[in-house]
Amino acid sequence: MSKPAISVAMSVYNGEQYLALAIESILAQTFTDFEFLILNDGSSDSSAAIIDQYAAKDQRIRAIHRENKGLVISLNQLIHEARAPLIARMDCDDICLPERFAKQIAFLTANPDYGVIGTWTSDIDENGHPFLIEGDDHATSHEKFISRIGGDALLCHPSVIMRRDKLLSVGGYHQAFKHCEDFDLWLRLASISKLCSLPERLVSYRHWPNQVSTRYAYVQRLGAAVSLAAYRERKAGRPDPTENLDLLPTISDLDVLFGRPGIGRDVRAFAVPGLLYSELALRGDGYTLMQDYIAEGGNCDGLWRTVLRLVRIGAPLRALSLAKALIMHPAV
Repeated sequence: MSKPAISVAMSVYNGEQYLALAIESILAQTFTDFEFLILNDGSSDSSAAIIDQYAAKDQRIRAIHRENKGLVISLNQLIHEARAPLIARMDCDDICLPERFAKQIAFLTANPDYGVIGTWTSDIDENGHPFLIEGDDHATSHEKFISRIGGDALLCHPSVIMRRDKLLSVGGYHQAFKHCEDFDLWLRLASISKLCSLPERLVSYRHWPNQVSTRYAYVQRLGAAVSLAAYRERKAGRPDPTENLDLLPTISDLDVLFGRPGIGRDVRAFAVPGLLYSELALRGDGYTLMQDYIAEGGNCDGLWRTVLRLVRIGAPLRALSLAKALIMHPAV
């Protein structure tokens, strides 16, 4: 059996709501030389039946069913089971345009020094309607990608095609960076290859209450901050202290882990701005992180608006406590 040009990697956990749409958008690609690996990560809904239904109709689909182990383990399993030299990511709640693979293959063929190519996205809500967000589109050259590290989102994970050998050379996804495993991977790949996105909206990226970035905003942002600190260690020629971790330490232990002071402070400074609009984070550990950040002299620009936001979401005591903390640091 000849090797396909692309292995499509999709992990599914209780994804029945949008799964059929996602699968059909892959099967409708104009570039057809691919295998489609769909891993059912212990779903308790009808995801397994939906996957098997499509696998029975299209021999390119390989269904994998097992107990729940989480996304990072699932993605690494898919990397190792893939037969193609290129791996295309896809999530079970997004939609691809038919030309996605063809245009990404053309770019990678013309640019062998690029190991990862993503695409711009059209943002949609849970009903498939346009979803307006602020921010720039993803970088369209490696140079722009590097300049954005530490700032804007780097790539849209379910839009990328990656060279499998590059993925394996950096050890795939790291378990310690659960919920921000893609951000950490981009930073490690940036040391050995080029990355960017096509300036075409070839994926419809869905925003809905049950997506990971909504439910786990605090863990995601905190992990990204630690990953950024590790990237800076590698760039400075120092060892990466997170390389062999399965679980990240608490912020108070980061200075010890990295062997020098200021890492915990830097992590808070990166994490806090990304949590100001997350209701779940403000109701949870993100609020404590914000208080610690203020206490150590962090930049308080915009935090008075967060006081009002806390009032609006029904957390008046937290709003009052935050206001007191800001009053105590008027010069910051």
